[in-house]
Amino acid sequence: MRAITVTPESRLETTEVPEPAAAAGEVVVEVVAAGVNRADLLQRAGHYAPPPGASDILGLEVSGTVREVGDGVTAWRVGDRVCALLAGGGYAERVAVPAGQLLPAPAGLDLVDAAALPEAMCTAWSNLVDVGRLAKGETLLVHGGSGGVGSAAVQLGRALGARVLATAGGAERAARCEALGADVGIDYRGDVPAAVADATDGQGADVVLDVLGAGGLGDNVRMLARGGRLVVIGTQRGRRGELDLIALMARQGSIHGTLLRPRPVEEKAAIVAAVHEHVWPMLTDGRFRAVVHERVPFAEAERAHELLDSGTVFGKVLLVADAR
Repeated sequence: MRAITVTPESRLETTEVPEPAAAAGEVVVEVVAAGVNRADLLQRAGHYAPPPGASDILGLEVSGTVREVGDGVTAWRVGDRVCALLAGGGYAERVAVPAGQLLPAPAGLDLVDAAALPEAMCTAWSNLVDVGRLAKGETLLVHGGSGGVGSAAVQLGRALGARVLATAGGAERAARCEALGADVGIDYRGDVPAAVADATDGQGADVVLDVLGAGGLGDNVRMLARGGRLVVIGTQRGRRGELDLIALMARQGSIHGTLLRPRPVEEKAAIVAAVHEHVWPMLTDGRFRAVVHERVPFAEAERAHELLDSGTVFGKVLLVADAR
């Protein structure tokens, strides 16, 4: 089969690779589209290796149809329309997936656009609900509300009954976050702590979902409400920073760092099941929608990466199989 692979010079090229087979407990999905994530750019640059045993082909989420079912799989049949959370392998014509990491493609949503959902939704749900313990009536601050995970977190926070603040680059993108469901969009090129203080009457945010890492650590702690939870899911501004422990302690605050990709299969299956139970109905009743910036042909994967890296994307970029 064909797949997009990374050359020794860190370029993307289309090559022939062995076809996957469905082991016990797995299915093989015929890929219609694959989501493009910042993790793909990091892996390509040599900074984010796949977990042991995972495919070294890029791609953490896909949509498509079930092509093959392995032993012991009873919930899925050949021909089912699905989307899937992966540890790798999505930039290919077919991919093997643990059966517990599949979701039915939402009714009424184009199968291509379903590829925008698994990674973003599982990341948003696990970090806001399981880790951040976001409750109705609390205030959520989403850094990068215009991104793939950010746009999902904005909608999810709103659906869970939180007051949502979202940062984005520029007034226009901040306004688009508000149109997506944020109560307050904040241009991160300005004074974000002042804007958060103004929006919360000086109380701060109960949960901060952060993609900045070290570069935003100090401001994030200062923006926490009493008992606030800072959940770090990215390091776009560095991996190492200085922490004012007194500032954190004075707020009775906590800091949590998480990654989704290296978690055990059983943990991922539990997250996927929770997303199916709680979030999939939101797609049906209109509380949540897939946010797709652009569909890019598989053959133009290089352009898709350049687009994501440009900082102009709102939502997700999808790689689409040639036949689509």
